[in-house]
Amino acid sequence: QVQLVESGGGLVQPGGSLRLSCAASGSTFEIDAGTWYRQAPGKERELVAGVSRYGAINYADSVKGRFTISRDNAKNTVYLQMNSLKPEDTAVYYCSVYSSGMTYWGKGTLVTVSS
Repeated sequence: QVQLVESGGGLVQPGGSLRLSCAASGSTFEIDAGTWYRQAPGKERELVAGVSRYGAINYADSVKGRFTISRDNAKNTVYLQMNSLKPEDTAVYYCSVYSSGMTYWGKGTLVTVSS
């Protein structure tokens, strides 16, 4: 089975930037769709950004203009570039990849935005 590994999380000051990566391991497949979610303490999981197999990209209103999602099918990787980070962006970020009729989830990477 495929495994998704997120990386790039950590502690950053408000206004800073981070780039999250979600790389597939253990299998090779084409990415039909990639999505980033996040979950903060006491809150439900929410959609952050997604890219479809058709190339359509959508963002949550709260991150629009600050975050950029991209994918590299050759590397089986989905990225999330996060700029102008705010304390309210603090959460565990999860990637999800849809491929060949299956959905795969990563274990999450923690992003903490604090001064």
